Amino acid sequence: MSYLATPSRKSRVRTLTSKLAHSVLIYILYRHVVLAMYRHMRARGVGGSLHEVYDYGRQLVVGLLLRLPSSKLKISTELGQARRGVEDKLVPHVLPAGSEYHNALPKEGKTPEWLKEEMHRLLSMEKGDVKEGRVSGAVYHGGADLNKVIMDATSSFVVSNPLHPDVFPGVRKMEAEIVKMCLTLFGNPNGAGTTTSGGTESILMSVKTHRDWARKTKGITNPEIVVPASAHAAFWKAADYFKIKIHVIPVNEKSRKADVARMRRAINPNTIMLVGSAPNFPDGAVDPIFDLGQLAKKYKIGLHVDCCLGSFLMPFLKRQDRNLPNFDFSVDGVTAISCDIHKYGFCPKGSSVIMYRDRELRKYQYYIQPDWSGGVYASPSMAGSRPGSIIAGAYAVMMHMGEDGYARTCEQIVGAARKLKKAIQQDFQDDLYILGDPLVSVIAFSSNTLNIYVVGDLMSKRGWHLNALANPSALHLAVTLLSVSAIDKLLQDLREVIDEVKSNPPDKDGDLVALYGLGQTSVGKPVVPLLAEMFIDTLYMTR
Repeated sequence: MSYLATPSRKSRVRTLTSKLAHSVLIYILYRHVVLAMYRHMRARGVGGSLHEVYDYGRQLVVGLLLRLPSSKLKISTELGQARRGVEDKLVPHVLPAGSEYHNALPKEGKTPEWLKEEMHRLLSMEKGDVKEGRVSGAVYHGGADLNKVIMDATSSFVVSNPLHPDVFPGVRKMEAEIVKMCLTLFGNPNGAGTTTSGGTESILMSVKTHRDWARKTKGITNPEIVVPASAHAAFWKAADYFKIKIHVIPVNEKSRKADVARMRRAINPNTIMLVGSAPNFPDGAVDPIFDLGQLAKKYKIGLHVDCCLGSFLMPFLKRQDRNLPNFDFSVDGVTAISCDIHKYGFCPKGSSVIMYRDRELRKYQYYIQPDWSGGVYASPSMAGSRPGSIIAGAYAVMMHMGEDGYARTCEQIVGAARKLKKAIQQDFQDDLYILGDPLVSVIAFSSNTLNIYVVGDLMSKRGWHLNALANPSALHLAVTLLSVSAIDKLLQDLREVIDEVKSNPPDKDGDLVALYGLGQTSVGKPVVPLLAEMFIDTLYMTR
């Protein structure tokens, strides 16, 4: 007689546990590896993914080579030379007569007379190129009269703090009206928003808001955003700060606009928002906001329009040029817009506005701590205490300028930018070409025959501070009100510099060539962050 032995209960439990663990492992691999790889490859395409793998491998090899003693010594020597050059330029040994470096508080306080003289000495160190309109962006000067308006307003509210609206009700009123005026200007008077310290904070707040909204309403715990490669660096910063995956999609090489079809492929269930610019910083292209809005609506995700640079130009340009594509809250699907009023709004530096389609979305921006021992802590944005003087200055400027003032300056600035664009296209066509089709204030240009960074370096020696772009290699000028009268001189100097480069190329690399040329090589890429760190360190040096 024979019988089949039945497995014991302990054996069955062990087998079941093993199968369950195997299934869980398979699920985890699928969920966190296979699915993530599929979505990553779908966003970048097969070619883009293979290029990433190749680039990663190349950088790995270069990184290992740079660890060799001989390489480390060479890099250390070159960084030392670069550091000395940066320090000599930014932290000069020789200061204006009567001025010195202070590494500790003075034993006795200085008199108002001394302070006035010291301010004059420090102001004398400023580049005269600024007042001549030779700087790309950076200084969005509204004129001496407007500066007087700003100083009068800021001095009246120098001790005010919006963190305490019950103590400073006038500042609260001004801030609320600044936000409301911007919302009305961008086609959404019933929307919501807050002021911030600048475009970067506005973008950080929008990304944080969409992340928290998606987590609360859609249960997304591994958020992702999709941005065109031309988006502002603040989106990378936000993704890094808030632990969000960022898909960077190449723009259309000819138009320089966001590639909507490629951005669509990057959308997946973890996507919380898309990004478009009006215009973008590198080359001034206005992304197809309407098409991006359609995508955002279809997939029920956010769409942030970065209008920090467009600020008060885009709304008034739209009134003058009906062919300008829609970019504001009139586009269905747009959920947030950032606008730097300290740019073409001519307000004091440190003033920007982040706007949302409705109050419901804005509440995800707030930080509220109800259990703090100091009481309930609530703030609308990154900062706690904020300078009410900046808000007062911004309010005064906006009320002083009015619609007619902004319409007038828009016509002047955009007119000057288009004059520059037309001149390069017609008079420099053998040497330069315009990137894309810029519509507003930024004009970017490059060359197929010349090293554009050499051109930039030689223009710097003539007092022009043009922005250098890395991908592709190019220079750009963000035209400001100060630049309007300087366009003819810029074109004259540009022609002379190009002729100089063609007839007698410089035998030594300048700053732009050294930095950006280095960054475009496989050996140079790992070194560029070190150069950037060194530059930032230098900002806090004294002698």
